[in-house]
Amino acid sequence: MNYLKKISLVSILFFAFTSCSSDDDNAVVTQPQNIVEIALESPNLTSLVAALTAADGDLVNILGGDGPFTVLAPTNEAFAAFLSANGFSNLEEVPTDVLSQILLNHVIMANVTASDLTTTGAGYTNTSASGPNNNAMSLYFNTSDGVTFNGVSTVTTADIVASNGTIHIVDAVINIPTVVTFAAADPSFSTLVTALTELTPATDFLSVLQGDGPFTVFAPTNEAFIALPAIPEEEALTQVLLYHVVSGNVTSSDLTNPGETTAETLQGDSITITLPGTEGTIANVTDASGASDIGIVAVDVQAGNGVIHVLNKVMIPNL
Repeated sequence: MNYLKKISLVSILFFAFTSCSSDDDNAVVTQPQNIVEIALESPNLTSLVAALTAADGDLVNILGGDGPFTVLAPTNEAFAAFLSANGFSNLEEVPTDVLSQILLNHVIMANVTASDLTTTGAGYTNTSASGPNNNAMSLYFNTSDGVTFNGVSTVTTADIVASNGTIHIVDAVINIPTVVTFAAADPSFSTLVTALTELTPATDFLSVLQGDGPFTVFAPTNEAFIALPAIPEEEALTQVLLYHVVSGNVTSSDLTNPGETTAETLQGDSITITLPGTEGTIANVTDASGASDIGIVAVDVQAGNGVIHVLNKVMIPNL
């Protein structure tokens, strides 16, 4: 009798095991959706899907690929505001090549989470859009008050995980930046912006630097201005500011390395850039006053109408 009980118990366990195993074999394993699939099922991203479909470059298939991608996804309300601000009645009025570049300016070719950004705090990365000479477009991010991009777009929903990357939903379309966009967005240039506006009211610098260009701007930081004995009065300051702009899109790869590159500024005097730099700088600049310890500390912040290189001192022309 005990033997029969044991046989019965073994049989029950066997059938239970095989039944569970069969259920596991027949279970449907749900695969994570890719970025495009998630967007297609999101009611607040229908304008983004329509834009991806309308734009040049087969963006739907690209973003459905392996990646990884990080997509900053504007909501329907964000697209409506963008169209209104730029004088378009609907997406069909936006030139498809322009629309493609704007959308690519929302795509980072890496998997970037919100914690990756907050750990860094603030800085620049590149998007899939391209500026002059097909240089990768820059994107400024700042996490001091939420996560913002180029000072115009804020993450409202972060870290939507896709099989081929990450989506962050944002509240504004990130248009192609100008050099002014980065100067205004990056707080390390706040004194420069004040100099270009409040301190030189007779010259409309912002309108010029928001134009087609391209321009190369050597942008002094706040600390660079603080190091001056005093900020010059308007007439001299205007010449100083013009001295920090060169016509054309001159990136670091266009400079002689090693060696010297001379460039004429919009003020009329020239500067000489020497690569490599010294004392931790990328390059040194010699200005018209003869100062040769002006350092370029960051390069190639690429906008749609030019490029910015960051200076640790203010350059002085012949005044």
